[in-house]
Amino acid sequence: MAGHSKWANIQHRKGRQDEKRGKAWTRVIREIMVAARLGGGDPSANPRLRLAIEKAKAVNLPVDTVKRNIDKATGNLEGVSYEEIRYEGYGIGGAAIIVDCMTDNRVRTVAEVRHAFSKYGGNLGTEGSVAFQFKHCGQLILAPGTSEDKVMEVALEAGADDVITGDDGAIEVLCDPAVFESVKAALEAAGLKPELAEVTMRAENSIDLAGDDAQRMQKLLDVIEDLDDVQAVYHNAVLE
Repeated sequence: MAGHSKWANIQHRKGRQDEKRGKAWTRVIREIMVAARLGGGDPSANPRLRLAIEKAKAVNLPVDTVKRNIDKATGNLEGVSYEEIRYEGYGIGGAAIIVDCMTDNRVRTVAEVRHAFSKYGGNLGTEGSVAFQFKHCGQLILAPGTSEDKVMEVALEAGADDVITGDDGAIEVLCDPAVFESVKAALEAAGLKPELAEVTMRAENSIDLAGDDAQRMQKLLDVIEDLDDVQAVYHNAVLE
């Protein structure tokens, strides 16, 4: 995404997430349950669960709620069983979209996702149709004005793969998901607190959309993100 204001895009996205804070608890609870079911209820031995608990703290989910849902997922309490499903498709102008869901009803979920794509100008694709355009990685973004030399020294020493400074001065650190926690901890220990830190699907290329196309794409993304079963939406559109 060189040449684009990654910082502006990040701030825009964070603002939209804040608007939808009410749904954040539901998403985090599902992530905790799936992580605990797949990797066990001990955060020290389950990296995915540790990240989910961090997300829970970030949205002020009560500790009791976290524990209760870990217990549900590991069989200590009765609970709903969720499965993970990924859908791939195309948005406005052929932009690539990945939709990660957690659901207790696969038939309902695919119908809702397909309807959202078709009603708002997109097309639901087949498995693998756009995923090759994204890389599964840890991504940490630091604000413009942060010392590039210091970030590079700390991040690469901690096992990061790359450090990229954008045209707007924002610094992006990329790493393998396996070392994400150690890279984040090393940066924070050095007094470098990322504004965004997540394991994500990062677009390898981008498509510029402006004016009406950008508005239509934003509407499509909003509708998909508002679906109850959707956990995360990734895309390669840069909205001007």
